[in-house]
Amino acid sequence: MTNKQRPLGSCFTAASTAREVLEGVDVSSKNVVVTGGHVGLGLEATRALAEAGASVTVGSRHPDRAASALAGIDGVEIGQLDLLDPGSVNAFAGRYRDSGRPLHLLLNNAGIMAPPELILDARGYEAQFATNHLGHFQLTLGLLPALRAAHGARVVNTTSGATRISDIRWDDPHFATGYDGHLAYAQSKTANVLFAVELDRRWAEDGIRGYAAHPGIIVGTQLGASMPADRVHAMHVAVGLVDASGRPIIDPESGKKTAQQGAATIVFGATSPLLADIGGVYLRDNDISPLDDAADPTAQGADLIRSQNVVPHSIDPRSARRLWNMSKQLIKA
Repeated sequence: MTNKQRPLGSCFTAASTAREVLEGVDVSSKNVVVTGGHVGLGLEATRALAEAGASVTVGSRHPDRAASALAGIDGVEIGQLDLLDPGSVNAFAGRYRDSGRPLHLLLNNAGIMAPPELILDARGYEAQFATNHLGHFQLTLGLLPALRAAHGARVVNTTSGATRISDIRWDDPHFATGYDGHLAYAQSKTANVLFAVELDRRWAEDGIRGYAAHPGIIVGTQLGASMPADRVHAMHVAVGLVDASGRPIIDPESGKKTAQQGAATIVFGATSPLLADIGGVYLRDNDISPLDDAADPTAQGADLIRSQNVVPHSIDPRSARRLWNMSKQLIKA
């Protein structure tokens, strides 16, 4: 396995913001799609890109809520998109294709995390795998003509350091037995990385590059909305993400970031000239992550937060091809 996971030495740090990453980068002619672009990291990425002159289309399950959150930001439009509903995904992609616009940047950002009970979609697929991976996989395939028309496009999947605790459960990806919400979340985030790896292998010749961006640990986004609030608070306290009064502890070097800092690595993947000739990599702290060959798949809590570099199973090219083929079968593409 060729190791492309070598830091480039960018001029940015873990504390850099999305606006700082965009300084000096011309995105005024770029068309962008951001899933979940009205909350948390997606909102910060949308705001930074739109303020820099990009035309941004936000995909949201709740367009009215998105309109309220995005009010006052020029250059943004909103489309209904429910990643758990294949019909909604097809409709969104179809509307974009019909617009005739090329798509330069696709930020597959929306996601859910760790529902306490197993949730299955109408197809019988585990909800996190279906939303975080399969919905984005289907959307990206649907937008392929627009990505090709850009003659130079990037697809950035928002992932997580949680990838280190689970490979793909090839024999039981939908947790017919032994459901664990955090394990299911980790599987879906590993899928985000493997998807980027194989996308880049397949589509680089068409000028389409793939990246997986780990934003860090950000308190206050809607990612954990499916978990009980008291459980989320207890977890945050236990791993040192908030202080005794519930205020976020910001320490970018240890991965604890503001939303503006977390969105930076996503925007870095989408726009940095340093990545012009490389794709299929896992990014963190506005650079390519080094490979952690000594990964501990049992890492939990504070240990997991401290160890956020990419691990071998997340970038294995054989697994990436296997996941692509399995995903096509699951969405019947």
